[in-house]
Amino acid sequence: MKTEEFYTFCRLCFDRCSLKATVEDGKLLHVAADKESGLKSTPCAKGLALPEILNHPDRLQYPQKRKGTRGDGIWERISWDEALDTIAKKLQEIKRKFGPESVAFGLGDPKGLEIAFVQRLASAFGTPNVATPGHLCHIPRQLASTFTFGSACIADEEYLQGLIVIWGCNLFGTRGSYMDPRRFNSVLENGAKLIVIDPRKIEIASKANLWIKPRPGSDGALAMGLMKVIIEKGLYDHDFVARWALGFEQLKEHIKSFDLQDVERATWVPQEQIEEAAKLYASIKPATIQWGNALDHTTNSFQTSRAISILRTITGNLDIPGGEVFIAPPPVTSPGRFMLLRESPRKMVKPIGSEFKLATRSGFIPRQSLVKAILEEKPYPVKAGLFFATNPLLTYPNATETYQALMKLDFIVVTDLFLTPTAAIADMVLPAAAVCEYDEIAPYPAVYGAILAYPKLVDPPGECWSDMQVVNELAKRLGLKQYFWDTEREALDLILQPSGLSFEELKEKRLLRGEKEYRRYEKNGFRTPSGKVEIYSRQLEDLGYDPLPFYQELSRFDKPTVEYPLLLTSAKEQPFVHSAHRNIASLRRIKTEPVVELNPEVAHKAGLKQGDWIYIETRSGKIKQKLLLDAELDPRLVVASYGWWFPEDSGSFYRWKESNLNVLTRSDPPYEPTLGSVQLRGIPCRVYGA
Repeated sequence: MKTEEFYTFCRLCFDRCSLKATVEDGKLLHVAADKESGLKSTPCAKGLALPEILNHPDRLQYPQKRKGTRGDGIWERISWDEALDTIAKKLQEIKRKFGPESVAFGLGDPKGLEIAFVQRLASAFGTPNVATPGHLCHIPRQLASTFTFGSACIADEEYLQGLIVIWGCNLFGTRGSYMDPRRFNSVLENGAKLIVIDPRKIEIASKANLWIKPRPGSDGALAMGLMKVIIEKGLYDHDFVARWALGFEQLKEHIKSFDLQDVERATWVPQEQIEEAAKLYASIKPATIQWGNALDHTTNSFQTSRAISILRTITGNLDIPGGEVFIAPPPVTSPGRFMLLRESPRKMVKPIGSEFKLATRSGFIPRQSLVKAILEEKPYPVKAGLFFATNPLLTYPNATETYQALMKLDFIVVTDLFLTPTAAIADMVLPAAAVCEYDEIAPYPAVYGAILAYPKLVDPPGECWSDMQVVNELAKRLGLKQYFWDTEREALDLILQPSGLSFEELKEKRLLRGEKEYRRYEKNGFRTPSGKVEIYSRQLEDLGYDPLPFYQELSRFDKPTVEYPLLLTSAKEQPFVHSAHRNIASLRRIKTEPVVELNPEVAHKAGLKQGDWIYIETRSGKIKQKLLLDAELDPRLVVASYGWWFPEDSGSFYRWKESNLNVLTRSDPPYEPTLGSVQLRGIPCRVYGA
């Protein structure tokens, strides 16, 4: 028996906790917190379940092709050669008949290099159509920061103090915050103030000096209200604004149109609390805002993040100790160059969803745009979909419409760890290797100032391949070998080339950080065309978008009615990542069933009690979840669980419709104009007994 210990990082969410892994006879036996390196290491149940995930008996281990009718669940094991030859032949046939743009790729959350490899393959093949969750996850916040400051900023965790604002981010729950909970608690114990902005009483809300409960989807109005108070009360940092902010006078004039009483009506937040929060935030320095994914889920997502970026600006909290810092990325090959986004070998047609200019300029298309293009064949037909690490039936808005679109495709390929509801209706399923089963670097692109080495610790089961290997080998069969490599290691070394490190050398270092330097702008200005923070963005104006932030009131489809008097929002659950891990026993024991939260007053009026299975219904459909009463929840709200299917029941594609939140969501206009975000929070609904 041979036992070895290694250090690696968890890759199941964006926290990237450092882990100590025990390998016994070539099998991942155990992982634990890394207490030696000094790196962030507060692994949750997901990370600690890595051995269970990797060693699960239901892992896909061999390529399989469908036999019989799509969705019958009858599969035939085939070789990798047959799988790749079949895929390449089918894609080339579709390309000849309909053009390369009729092939679309779909990706889940980018945990590593898979997004870069798939984007590169799409560019080389000639299709601009790569659907990602970007318009609903992180990209609205990242691009809002980029248009305002020239780059993204993060909380200066090393010197946290003063005031921390947690906005739409469940720091100790679903994580993905980059902030170490241990340091966070220590800072509060040492006297830092805390504001929590969340409709739900998340765990840390009990520690807050101020807990604000906005109506889901109204965060943009709240940000504009805070901005109005800070500006009109003269609470802003006059010196910083005078020296470094472009367009402040236009903002002062613009903000006059926002009335605090209107903000109160839109947000459900009392005017007095808006004023209290604004004064607290503006009076304490340093202050930092930790924002979360919830802000990306509305048709106001980009402008909401623009408004929050400007709050950071006018309070003078940029690039100061304990504030919002800009960390230079380590020297690596730029993502755009690696993905061939600007230098595709083929002249491509306009992407689906080209009206959302910030999305397509970033190399992706909104998911609902892909679904509608498949169904309507506009602007052109889409005939094939290749999906990597994504489960569209659970994660795309309007699941019913998504199902119709997938079933219309001529050819579907899914690469995943397990047979998901989406994989169950594919024509071909490819077995993916998991983290620790191949060499990789992440995060890439290095938005937050570091890249990490993920070394291979064990062999994958059966014939599992990494997504990188799948793409690399498929590219060769498509006649695109000149854009790829003989081995994955060559690609890793190319990405690292500007750093002067090979992957082997990065493995020894474990990670490579960019430089942090406070007030870097005093030397070279901000990374914007003007060299200043662009409150008034001429770049956005030139693209046809509003140069100043605003809040667009919800459409009539998103307002309560007599038939649908309540508003639906959702919450992700700590043991899971989106729709993944419901088949992992240790995690399922933590959350056995999908729950929906309701105020006891509303439940009593509807004749419902704790533990009942109840229906949640919107204009799009209905699902059932188990009732959990929450006296702290606003009586006007319903909070459902996200991502639920039942791997233990293979019938009807694992009962994917039964409790699936996205059966309830819409995919119709209005959309967020720059990126195509849809309204996923604050949806009119009703509840009743099942």
